[in-house]
Amino acid sequence: MRSGVRRSRTLLAIAAGLLAGCATPGFDNAPSNTPVTPAFVAQTAAPRDIVGRDVIGLSLSGGGLRAAAFGLGVLQALAGEGGKTADVFDDISFISSVSGGSLVAAYVGLYGREGLQHFRERVLLQDLERDLRLNWFSPANLQRLAAGGLNDRSNLARRLDDEVFRGATFADLARRNKPDVWINATDLYHRIPFPFTPPVFLALCSDLSALPVSEAVAASMAVPLVFAPVVLRTYPEACLTPLPPLQPHLDDPAGVATDTVASVAQAMRDYRDPARVRYLKLADGGLTDNQGLASILVARALSGTPHGPLTEADAVRLRRMLFLIVDVGRAPAGDWVLQPQGPGGLEVGLAAADAAIDSATRLSATAFRDMARRWQQDLVRFRCGLDPERVRALLPPGEPWACDDLRIVVETLSPDALAPASAARLRAMPTRLALTAAQVDEAIAAGRDAARSSRALGRYTDFTTR
Repeated sequence: MRSGVRRSRTLLAIAAGLLAGCATPGFDNAPSNTPVTPAFVAQTAAPRDIVGRDVIGLSLSGGGLRAAAFGLGVLQALAGEGGKTADVFDDISFISSVSGGSLVAAYVGLYGREGLQHFRERVLLQDLERDLRLNWFSPANLQRLAAGGLNDRSNLARRLDDEVFRGATFADLARRNKPDVWINATDLYHRIPFPFTPPVFLALCSDLSALPVSEAVAASMAVPLVFAPVVLRTYPEACLTPLPPLQPHLDDPAGVATDTVASVAQAMRDYRDPARVRYLKLADGGLTDNQGLASILVARALSGTPHGPLTEADAVRLRRMLFLIVDVGRAPAGDWVLQPQGPGGLEVGLAAADAAIDSATRLSATAFRDMARRWQQDLVRFRCGLDPERVRALLPPGEPWACDDLRIVVETLSPDALAPASAARLRAMPTRLALTAAQVDEAIAAGRDAARSSRALGRYTDFTTR
């Protein structure tokens, strides 16, 4: 038995070596990010102050076009489409997204309210698998697998750039100012969430504003093996800013969220050390957190202030924040729990991957809710400790002020809010980049229904419209 295992490993090693030694046909995955510039540093340092009195934040989960369609339905409900809910779209100040959710997050970030009208036709009804290589057994694709994945920039990323985002860069995304969109991938080497945000790119000494939005969305959706990792380069020789204080986070790695923060702090140090990291390899954001919450936890911890990542002015103006975790989810599948046989080899691999992803996601959601509770307390203490003159300088004229009048509410919008039959159909939809028009419309309607049934959203609109 052992000799057979050794022979199998030897044959696999030989096959991998032969494939790796072959020239990979048409493989395009060179890093496209550029060194940091003084203009980007100045842009990043300028306070944005995009938060008003009433704020909605969203996280949009992964799950292919099914997740993108569900997220679109939620956004349509927030825009008051159909007249069944109040229009609170302009309160949306922040969106964090993963994988399929990044499609709609980036699109709405670029095109705003108008994007809700044409996202279905221009994105959801397009077969985004049309140009993908999906044959696992052709000789050319075996070579591509050995090089990192079946598909590279020449497939999905280029199509997204040409047809969906039309060459838009992060400078275009920042120009709209609101909402602030964080597109999340996974740093495979450090095994941490990687948000495409200015502070992270300053750690890389790279200019985020020049990067195509399509690169970030492709990285967020880069399911391993189906897609080669998206590659970024570090530019430590071009650095213009110091790293934030990281040692406190490395010295006290206690608790779920803090462990993640410590790992991110170490990665940021590595990004500045060319002997340790020269190239980042990024894959699907769902590998580390399928709800896009972990990067917010990290940003809150690394901010070093009682109000960060909000600005001081944001913290003073804010009265109500509703954070909606939009999670389309995917129920367990397979009939192997009804019989002693199975699961088969492929099913074991998929179930193991799903278990790891779901476990990380649940831990992030729990930590996020705890963070939101503590953040509310920190904000109230900060506000109540401010000098009255400072409050008047930051508060809009005539705005009433009570330092403890602040609430942060977190709620999950998921298929659990739907009728059982609708929820079952939604969860049964494939996690693919191609759906039928009927499936797209059902997922959009499900998102609208989930938002309209939200008690937290109802309370928020009652408060903000009175």
